[in-house]
Amino acid sequence: MRSISAFLRTIRLSLVLSLFPVIATAAASLAATENEYYELATVPIPDGVVLEAGAIQHFGNQRLAVSTRLGDIYFIDGAFGKSMSPANVKFTRYASGLHEVLGLTTRGDGWFYITQRGEVSRLKDTNGDDKADVFETVCDRWDINGDYHEYAFGSKFDREGNIWVVLCLTGSFTSESEFRGWCLRVTPDGKAIPTCSGLRSPGGVATNHLGDMFYTDNQGPWNGTCWLKHLKPGGFMGNPQGNKWYNLAPNLGPRPADPKSGSRIALEWKSVPELVPPAAAFPYQRMGQSASGIQNDFTAGKFGPFTNQLFVGDQTWSTVMRVSLEQVDGVYQGATFPFREGLDSGTLSLEMCEDGSLFVGGTDRGWGARGGKPFALQRLRWTGKPVFEVQTMHVLPDGFEVTFTDPVDPATASNPQSYQMDTYTYVYRAEYGSPEVDQTKPPIKSVTLGKDGRSVRLTTDLVLGHVHELKLAGVRNQSGQPLLHPIGYYWLNVIPKGDQR
Repeated sequence: MRSISAFLRTIRLSLVLSLFPVIATAAASLAATENEYYELATVPIPDGVVLEAGAIQHFGNQRLAVSTRLGDIYFIDGAFGKSMSPANVKFTRYASGLHEVLGLTTRGDGWFYITQRGEVSRLKDTNGDDKADVFETVCDRWDINGDYHEYAFGSKFDREGNIWVVLCLTGSFTSESEFRGWCLRVTPDGKAIPTCSGLRSPGGVATNHLGDMFYTDNQGPWNGTCWLKHLKPGGFMGNPQGNKWYNLAPNLGPRPADPKSGSRIALEWKSVPELVPPAAAFPYQRMGQSASGIQNDFTAGKFGPFTNQLFVGDQTWSTVMRVSLEQVDGVYQGATFPFREGLDSGTLSLEMCEDGSLFVGGTDRGWGARGGKPFALQRLRWTGKPVFEVQTMHVLPDGFEVTFTDPVDPATASNPQSYQMDTYTYVYRAEYGSPEVDQTKPPIKSVTLGKDGRSVRLTTDLVLGHVHELKLAGVRNQSGQPLLHPIGYYWLNVIPKGDQR
């Protein structure tokens, strides 16, 4: 079955790649418009440097540290400047000979902490020549056996000084090495704490503005689509393949019951108490195909009107997406939105900086990517031009409150014909992926314009455990401008009993 599934995935990928020239033409047009609001600049990479950027860390006086899948770490100066000419950008190789570094962080004390395929390590330059000369193992509690898919993504430090490591399954299907398909917290003293089970194929890990940790998981067995999931300590993320290692995690108690294949997430959540439902969905081939790195906008407006929201990459589509989350009865859920197309390579790593720069690292190795280049490092900045977008989508007992970044035109915004709602979900199953199933088309029963002139209340029917795809093609702002991205996808775990804001 594994070989058949792999063959089918290869066929699907080939079909998608064959459409890339057509898709790229449409994406280029939208990307040109997006560039008016979020300008994209490309960091020139010197000849001989293969910068498949696995992780990025801003440090010092406008310097970047960038790790690569080939095992190098480079310091980059000049990437924050207005001019991106090779004469103004300098690369210095800080370290080499490492093993696919997909996590990079620092406390500002001279040590760089990295997550390699087989361990968390720390590196230091002791003589000031910008080259690491001390290499130390911090934690190597998990195993590897040489499989291509045994990725290990590491977070920045959390509030307790821990690094969260999310480990891909062996071959992304099974768990042949200890703790494959798990999240471990690595403490400041190097201890590994088993934290969550049930992961499949992570693409990135980071906190939101509240300090809660999230990771992206990719479509495959037990994942009908790509997801953003909350790493709630003690939680089961949904794929039981790695649960054989509960005997090595006495802090978490007994192994959870296996979910029933062919069911639905909302149903299995009731029968498997440890199961943590996804926080947000990236509908497959609607939003992307390979969800990757995560960054929180902590810049208080320097990156535009999306403070405290999450930005997530997609490797296959070479895009950056946006996520607006909320908690209902203590459970995360929320909406995903398109944000920026037209990047040069497959988006993998993201780094938000204090000045409002979002750096994006790309690679297409292992999978095709729309961008077309084998690797890239690019910078996104808000131009300051007001952008008309859905800012947030907040669930109510009888529908949604949608808030916009601009005051809206009352005639179009209050017209139910300006909106269309579709819902669907995915089969929760051991087989690879899922079609969209259980579709409904709930009508927009009424629209009430908010007193602030920037929000509407939509009355409609809600369906638990479903994506609520909202199209807003008819909405205009007061200048008659349509939304830049007139669509959002809200994943619903809990219907509130009242407005819980």
